[in-house]
Amino acid sequence: MSLVTKSGDDGTTSLWSGERIGKDELRVECYGTIDELNSFLGDARHVVKTDLAAKYLDEIQEDLFRVAGTLATRGETAYVQPVYEEDVERLTNWVYELEKMVPLSGFVIPGSTPGSAKLDICRTVCRRAERRIVALARIEPIDTFTRHYVNRLADFLFMIARYEEQSEGAIRFKKGASRFRSD
Repeated sequence: MSLVTKSGDDGTTSLWSGERIGKDELRVECYGTIDELNSFLGDARHVVKTDLAAKYLDEIQEDLFRVAGTLATRGETAYVQPVYEEDVERLTNWVYELEKMVPLSGFVIPGSTPGSAKLDICRTVCRRAERRIVALARIEPIDTFTRHYVNRLADFLFMIARYEEQSEGAIRFKKGASRFRSD
């Protein structure tokens, strides 16, 4: 079967659940942004210096196929395995581990190394995906763990970027900033 089907020439695409929707619909924007994030993570994976970051990015890229698949369907389908509470807990625990290894004392200026710069781009794309998913959840049911996973992923990407910077002695803090806060 060819990648070219011509069925999308009319501006629609198929969801895993079978129906066709407009390519400009919010649901497509959601899983398209997750795909964009996955591509940026692949780019970051080639630049990160630490084995820990590379290992984590490999696992996350696998997870993002499940996130995108969940967003690319309405209801349940045999083709999609969603992310679960355990996946969210895994990310949460990674954040806790990184927080122990990388003490933060203020607002961080992003992108002090090539690897952390790419990870910070990934974090901002992840936050955009989260905003789109939240907007979609206002009008259609969206799996709770999908929303939690994407939120936690942005936190994780922030911390793994700082870990990369710390490994090179390159974390930079904003002068005069004394508080750190994350949503």
